[in-house]
Amino acid sequence: MSRLCPLYSGSTGNSTYIGTEKGGILIDAGASMKGICCALERAGGDYREIAAVFVTHEHSDHIKGLSVFLKSTGVPLAASSKTLEALANSGKIPAGIKTIAADEGDTEICGITVKRFATSHDCEGSSGYVLCLPDGKRAAVCTDLGVMTEEVRNAVSGCDTVLIESNHDIEMLKKGPYPPPLKMRILSEKGHLSNYACASELCGLLKSGTTHFLLGHLSRHNNLPMLAQKAAEDALIDIGALNGRDYTLSVASPERNGVTVF
Repeated sequence: MSRLCPLYSGSTGNSTYIGTEKGGILIDAGASMKGICCALERAGGDYREIAAVFVTHEHSDHIKGLSVFLKSTGVPLAASSKTLEALANSGKIPAGIKTIAADEGDTEICGITVKRFATSHDCEGSSGYVLCLPDGKRAAVCTDLGVMTEEVRNAVSGCDTVLIESNHDIEMLKKGPYPPPLKMRILSEKGHLSNYACASELCGLLKSGTTHFLLGHLSRHNNLPMLAQKAAEDALIDIGALNGRDYTLSVASPERNGVTVF
């Protein structure tokens, strides 16, 4: 049975575990080695079963524990060519670690075929990933994007499970403590997806076959889980869909998340 669990999800750290009977992978390592290992244990996994780490982009909340994890385990690192270059230039890739350019074709690890797609964020080579699982089901991890491009929509369409960014409530952000340049960055097409923007995408995903939604990467200062969930459920109610009947929807916590089975 395949499992997906957002070990960490939010503005302070991100790491998602995908496991099969043959082993598992991490998407991002935005927490300490100790934190990732403890979170994996809570999710019923083990760091020794991780066969590769895929990185979405080089921002600190996605790579905080990357170097230590790679050095401790020796597993390969996969990311876009641009992200690999940025990580190498900043000394985040330990000597001897195999790297895989995820934008040069699909990658198969532990029976999981990983397909990379480009996302709109304020760094070159930012990525999301679609995971084709041994049982034929598909999942997507899609965060850190200021806008849903057609490439992103086409990539995640039809996935059974989608972990999608619902970063901020627009009014909370506008009235919040962030300086104006940071607010403008978050609201831009290279920033982060708002609750409203996320919710507007869920209806199309449901129609394409997605039945499990995970709302992730919520801002600690500019969002509340109840606001993200309400925006999503309201949009789906408008097309006659109900949580628990037509789909399942949950909000990923910053840490100590439960396992989602697909």
